[in-house]
Amino acid sequence: MLEGKTCLVTGASSGIGKETAIGLSRMGARVVMSCRNRERGEAAKSEIIRRTGNSDLELLLCDLSSLAQVRNLADEVLERYDALHVLVNNAGTFSLAGGTTIDGFEPTLAVNYLAPFLLTNRLLGLIRTSSPSRIINVSSVSHYGGRIDLNQITRGKSGVLMSAYSNSKLALVMFTYELARRVQGSGVTVNCVHPGAVATRIWRLPTFLTRALMISAKSGAQTTLFLASSPEVEGSTGRYFEKKREKRLSIESYDEEKAKLLWDTTCKIVGLPISREVRSS
Repeated sequence: MLEGKTCLVTGASSGIGKETAIGLSRMGARVVMSCRNRERGEAAKSEIIRRTGNSDLELLLCDLSSLAQVRNLADEVLERYDALHVLVNNAGTFSLAGGTTIDGFEPTLAVNYLAPFLLTNRLLGLIRTSSPSRIINVSSVSHYGGRIDLNQITRGKSGVLMSAYSNSKLALVMFTYELARRVQGSGVTVNCVHPGAVATRIWRLPTFLTRALMISAKSGAQTTLFLASSPEVEGSTGRYFEKKREKRLSIESYDEEKAKLLWDTTCKIVGLPISREVRSS
């Protein structure tokens, strides 16, 4: 299904990201795994090769909380590959510790929103020339409780605890919709997905609660894999999926004017030129 296609998955060393990499590998794709930790990344890579029989995997290291490292990741991809058919912005975090990143941002905002925004824009030229191609952003049902405060985001913040998570995921949804509008007709589709309440390392709950309330990472990856590969969604763009079905989102997520303002604000934060036309540098 994906033979000869190149796919990049962030956060691929565990959880939904690893299961996504496994699924793509089983379809015959070349999978580029972006991971923060070399040891965990190498272990995941070896496991995927063993389980799928596909050795066409490469590990690239990146701490997505650092904008400099996100830029370096994009540069590595551009240097190593002449095509990128699928980009899965999967990595996410839920920070209990507070504090700020090396760039001075709230960690949840940095990893869940700023990193995929910057990475996608830096790679978009390659994704365009590889079309038909697909971008999948892993969001969350938590976005329904989010609110976009542009002044807050300008300061590199998205709230505290669960509000920070919800707001960052709403920002990712609004980015998905705005990008889909900007690349309409280019052969690039952009969609987002709620994987379900998945028992991953992001939620450090007691084991009995995890088993009782959450689904497996393998189950959580299925809609992402569907969006990455299925002919059923070929040409579908600017949509939100859950359990392989399109769903309506929060009212705020459809606010096109706020989405444009959010785009411009984010460009300033991450150092991209502000334009109604997307640029890849």
